[in-house]
Amino acid sequence: MKAITSNVAKALPIGARLQCVDNTGAREVEIISVKGYKGVRRRLDVAGVGDMIIVSVKKGSADMRKEVMTAVVVRQKKEYRRADGLRVKFEDNAAVIISPEGVIKGSEIRGPVAKEAADRWPGIGSAASIIV
Repeated sequence: MKAITSNVAKALPIGARLQCVDNTGAREVEIISVKGYKGVRRRLDVAGVGDMIIVSVKKGSADMRKEVMTAVVVRQKKEYRRADGLRVKFEDNAAVIISPEGVIKGSEIRGPVAKEAADRWPGIGSAASIIV
């Protein structure tokens, strides 16, 4: 895992539901926690593009539902600014399920993936069809 070069606006708090865009069997996940988040007292953890999150599977195949897994945010609706001044936003919030070590569980990713997530997580970058 590398550091992110751009200043990503964190827009996904605990309880946010994201689309799962890999082929693991999960379709919708809910954020439970954000790995490495440091905040002030009683503030909700928030995640942005490229962050590792702990999720609960809400919709998907019967064996995947109610499972607690780790994932990485690959798209977010809230726009963020890159170091070169470009502003980026996507039309949905999406995540990809990974192992705690950072290895992607599925074999393909549907839709575009943010460059920040692909750079930070090499497994996601290699499985992505489009990197924006």
